[in-house]
Amino acid sequence: MARPKVWLMRNYHDPQIEAYLSEHCEVIVRQSNVTPPHEEIFKMAAECDGFLPEGIDIIDAEVLNNASRLKIIADRSVGTDNVDIPVATRNGVLLTNTPGILQDACADMTFALLLSFARQVTRSDRDIRAGKWTVFDQTPWLGLDTYNKTLGIFGFGGIGQKVAKRAAGFDMRVIYYSRTRRPEAEAELGAEWAGDMETLLRESDYLCLHCPLTDETRGVIGEAEFALMKPSGVLVNMARGAVVQQQALYEALEANVIAGAAIDVCDPEPMLIDDPLLTLDNLVITPHIGSASAATFTAMGMMAARSIVAALTGEPVKNMVNPEAMANW
Repeated sequence: MARPKVWLMRNYHDPQIEAYLSEHCEVIVRQSNVTPPHEEIFKMAAECDGFLPEGIDIIDAEVLNNASRLKIIADRSVGTDNVDIPVATRNGVLLTNTPGILQDACADMTFALLLSFARQVTRSDRDIRAGKWTVFDQTPWLGLDTYNKTLGIFGFGGIGQKVAKRAAGFDMRVIYYSRTRRPEAEAELGAEWAGDMETLLRESDYLCLHCPLTDETRGVIGEAEFALMKPSGVLVNMARGAVVQQQALYEALEANVIAGAAIDVCDPEPMLIDDPLLTLDNLVITPHIGSASAATFTAMGMMAARSIVAALTGEPVKNMVNPEAMANW
């Protein structure tokens, strides 16, 4: 009997992940660290039983309708907006993700971004390297305080709650808004329910985005929302780039409608080098590395690999996004 065939869609994973998959499957490793072109994904969908992609690799209806062998897509990410889930479900293609394991790393990165902007870390570093530190004068790099400020969190799942926990150490007031109110987390973390999005926007000194990208959240932060924020407010986006209307973000920063932004995600990714956002001093940007601690990166890959092996060997599968697909295998 032929072994199931699995496509590892990047060549940068820890060798233990390929070794584990190879115990159970024939593994094809794409020898590149960039997103495969659509035509290659389309072709491989008819040849493979399992995919291990990144959360930015688009697996659309056209690919899934050509997926004559494909049984499982194990995203190495929490977000699964890269996959057409209804079509995958209808075609019997199981989708899994890697929740939980990256929460602490992403929460740490949230505060790294927040503090980097607040205390002018990256900007002052750039200025020193450019020869602009010539006298002892702190005034060009005066920053913002974090203690006793209000941290607003949009999306209060695992990552949002980890951020709230860290905020307590900075003596911050925490308010949040999400589609689900979480009274137990409020009691545990000292967080306050904002009640509505407008209140969250108006009262936050730092607004952190930790929501999934859905039809409801796509472009949810735009010109009207920036206008509601404090002029001293700072946006921190650790969700998905498309949650924020990027042109509106540029206009809000350029006109000082808000004080600044610190973002780990953008739309598209990578950001184009001529994007006007990159001309602004009141923006801190990192290349979608929220979960990219070495340990977390490897653990996410192994979690995805275990989901693939479980699905292809008939074992219980964890972290199913569309368990209904099992009925259509």
